[in-house]
Amino acid sequence: MNAIPMTVAPPARAAAAWANGLAGVAIFAGSLPATKIAVAAFDPLFLTLARAAIAGIVAILLLAVLRPPRPTRGDLVSLVIVALGVVVGFPLLTALALGHVTSAHAIVFIGLLPIATAVFGAIRGGERPRPAFWAFSLAGSAIVAGYALRGGGDASLVGDGLMLLAVVVCGLGYAEGGRLSRRLGGWQVISWALLLSLPAMLPAAVLTRPESWDGVGPSGWLALGYVALFSMLIGFVFWYRGLAQGGIAAVGQLQLLQPFLGFALAALLLGETVGWPLLAAAVAVVLCVAGARRFAG
Repeated sequence: MNAIPMTVAPPARAAAAWANGLAGVAIFAGSLPATKIAVAAFDPLFLTLARAAIAGIVAILLLAVLRPPRPTRGDLVSLVIVALGVVVGFPLLTALALGHVTSAHAIVFIGLLPIATAVFGAIRGGERPRPAFWAFSLAGSAIVAGYALRGGGDASLVGDGLMLLAVVVCGLGYAEGGRLSRRLGGWQVISWALLLSLPAMLPAAVLTRPESWDGVGPSGWLALGYVALFSMLIGFVFWYRGLAQGGIAAVGQLQLLQPFLGFALAALLLGETVGWPLLAAAVAVVLCVAGARRFAG
């Protein structure tokens, strides 16, 4: 498949790109609340290894059944970057951070992902958004951070540092995967990255497994299943496809909506408090996403 040129997409392709991107964001929005539930039942290191191992086994089945073309030797570096960024780095760093901060506080940093993704999209993907794009993107990130930090009572130097590092490695993994998906396809990129990680992740998961499973309740197993199948695999099928179709920087701005979906889930599933300014902030972020989309080309 030839690379998709970085020009304005036809309306049908643009609509598909944003639909796929939004589906990916909606799935990812449940990741931090689900991880918060899972780390109450599992050690963060085991959780990271297990989710990648489970997703890797499913990826092997997909690749065996659908038999897509194999990546070239030149794709290996990009696949390693994807694996280190989104298969290992982001899950591990966020799981460790959630031992120090609440799910709602950690979601603050997800508002920085569009900037990180756009920066790496420019560096690795060759995209060159106009100056107005960066203005809208920065404004959206500021709104997200301002909304989430308005209480300011649950900050942690360690937790915040881990989340910042998670954002950097995830932004790189998103941009690299989006760039590679233009040629390989979205589900293929994440599947090959998971396959590449499996020889290390599966034995490590077995070695770090809990001595007893007695303390793991249904909520812990459901949370592990979600972060393994949805956060680690299914979400990327839509997300990488959207980035490849609509541009890394443009579609990446949809991540600004993820914190607000995550806040709602955190309130629903974890009983974490979400105040009344949520709707106003979400509307403002939607306007920033629309503005960034207009000037991303």
